[in-house]
Amino acid sequence: MKRRLQKKYIILILGYSVGLLLIPYVLDYRSKSPHVKDGFQQQKCPDLKSTIALWSTTRERTGNASDTEDDGTRSQSRTHIYLHATWRTGSSFLGELFNQHPDVFYLYEPMWNMWQALYPGDAGSLQGAVRDMMNSLFRCDFSVLRLYAGSTNISTSFIFGWKTNKVICSEPLCNAYKKHEIGLIQGEVCGKCQPRDLKELERECKKYPVMVIKDVRVLDLGVLVPLMRDPNINLQIVQLFRDPRAVHNSRLKSKLALVKESIQVLRSKKQTDKYKRLLIPSNRVNRAESYVSSAMELICDNWLNDMLLVANAPSWVRRNYIQIKYEDLVLSPVEELRKLYRFSNLTLSPDMERFVVNMTRGQGYSSDKPFLISSRDAKEAIYAWRERLNVEQVNQVEAYCSEVMRQLRYQKRNVDIKT
Repeated sequence: MKRRLQKKYIILILGYSVGLLLIPYVLDYRSKSPHVKDGFQQQKCPDLKSTIALWSTTRERTGNASDTEDDGTRSQSRTHIYLHATWRTGSSFLGELFNQHPDVFYLYEPMWNMWQALYPGDAGSLQGAVRDMMNSLFRCDFSVLRLYAGSTNISTSFIFGWKTNKVICSEPLCNAYKKHEIGLIQGEVCGKCQPRDLKELERECKKYPVMVIKDVRVLDLGVLVPLMRDPNINLQIVQLFRDPRAVHNSRLKSKLALVKESIQVLRSKKQTDKYKRLLIPSNRVNRAESYVSSAMELICDNWLNDMLLVANAPSWVRRNYIQIKYEDLVLSPVEELRKLYRFSNLTLSPDMERFVVNMTRGQGYSSDKPFLISSRDAKEAIYAWRERLNVEQVNQVEAYCSEVMRQLRYQKRNVDIKT
């Protein structure tokens, strides 16, 4: 009996000793792991370097055959397009060109509800949820919206921007408009339409050969790679760029409306010293302007990452991606719209040609409602920043967006700017 107890004690002592020896190695591994935070293993989406490495590995392993194989398995039955942009780049105008087309089912910023429901969650941590929602919506499954509604009993009136949505405001869901008639939807008219069950909207969604989602809440194009690979979605991407100085000017004009989302964008990079600095406003008197201005630096970094990602992607990715500049769109509207529709498998009618020309030949640029889609003076919209930004503001944007401006061929200022 005594010998058995001695054996048990010896085994326990040995086990305890081995455990003590292993603990330092475990702790050392966890402290060095880049995916550990606060003691928990964090699963992250691949960063830019990982994604580029993935493209390179794929090319090395399969050669040119991989492009052919991808093309052969990609669905051609329905076109899915994401309009990839950031705040105040003219993306609402770009989206309206798809909203007006009779063959397009269009959604305007459906991820807005998610960001509001999960505030103050940082933008980076929401990227996976944004992609998952997009995945469901492109399959005409709108039940995902209930996750962020606080109720299971929601209707078309929960859809963000529903009062200007051509499908929701047209027959058969509402008799206020006809889908084939080109013209802006008036919110006060569509607002009289009876809310419809989401199941009815899902049935309408499945009828359209082209579905387009426009949003500004995807920070990293690499997040969408799984949807581009999925043969059932075959995601195509239209990325909109605009002169960073014009974007900055427009953001300052709408700063109170953008401050919350600017903070979310900045908090997505709070772990780095560079962005910790941006989260502490230098101008405490006007915090809103400080946050909105600081977020512009991160926006330019994201743009540059997207351009590098596409440059290193396989050819099938580049064939499903198109880049457009706001300035080209409003100065040569018919030519650019023709290019967009060709990419999207859509036909361009004379009515749409007249519509896009009229939308860029308005009487002015200023508006009391900057988020309202209306006819604008294209040239004034492009160059308004020259009159409204001072030298310090222009120098700041040109400094931290210099590489993006070089890549997109935006010249640094060559005119006198007010001091």
